[in-house]
Amino acid sequence: MSESATPARRHGGSQHVLTVVRTERLTPHLVRVHLGGEGFAAFLGEADPERIAKTDAYVKLLFARPELGLEPPYDLEVLREALPLADLPVRRTYTIRAVDAAAGTMAIDFVVHGDDGVAGPWAAGAQPGDQVSLSGPGGQFAPVAEAAIPRLLLGDDSAIPAIAAALEAMPAGATGLALIEVDGAEDEIALARPSGIELRWLHRRTAAGDAVHGTVLLAAARALPKPETVPEVFAHGERAAMQGLRVLLHDEWGIARRALSLSAYWALGRAEDGFQAEKREAVGQIFAESQRQ
Repeated sequence: MSESATPARRHGGSQHVLTVVRTERLTPHLVRVHLGGEGFAAFLGEADPERIAKTDAYVKLLFARPELGLEPPYDLEVLREALPLADLPVRRTYTIRAVDAAAGTMAIDFVVHGDDGVAGPWAAGAQPGDQVSLSGPGGQFAPVAEAAIPRLLLGDDSAIPAIAAALEAMPAGATGLALIEVDGAEDEIALARPSGIELRWLHRRTAAGDAVHGTVLLAAARALPKPETVPEVFAHGERAAMQGLRVLLHDEWGIARRALSLSAYWALGRAEDGFQAEKREAVGQIFAESQRQ
């Protein structure tokens, strides 16, 4: 914070200030930002090793409005007293694509659609030396080591980093299917995976027009035959699509709740603040209370 040297106070974990080392434009809509700098060692040293080892490990990043001149780390309690709500730094959740402890860097992939949102435009314009404050990590999923269990991975652009990490972590003999929905062919990227895992890219944009986010993924999943053996499932993406997948996977196929890694990363038409608030309401829940077993 430019006006004060007061350290940031804890809010959902310690803030760590990392520095942009370099960026990569992976596709027209996907930017990879490599973060490191002096704060990396402290971040890695405080990180729960079990959580950061998960293939869906994530961090919470704080973004301040550039015109305010605020510098990380942010003392959010002080800023709440000094600034209107609209000027406070906003928190966004992103999956860690990879950690390179030897190089002292961490890669995060950002979906970018022009000037929409907060984090995407920041990533698109990030330059070496820029700084960002983050906390975490969290994370819950990692593929089981038993190769005989079939896999089913379902997601959209937002789930590509976690799906990619999960594919890389699977045993060589793993079999199954990954369905990933993106805008078009130019948004497909090479993903390392076991030879027994089929990867199908699904496109929202076709000659017939642009489909609503998640609908192509849900339709493709519904076209699958019910598996004879219960698969290991990782399904993450837009909320309405995940609610539809819950109906298919849990209600119709009968896969137990505890056997599913199924949740929403975002909701169409909602900023993250609204999306997170709605998680406590019926509209934002993937499973009803009676299904959480």
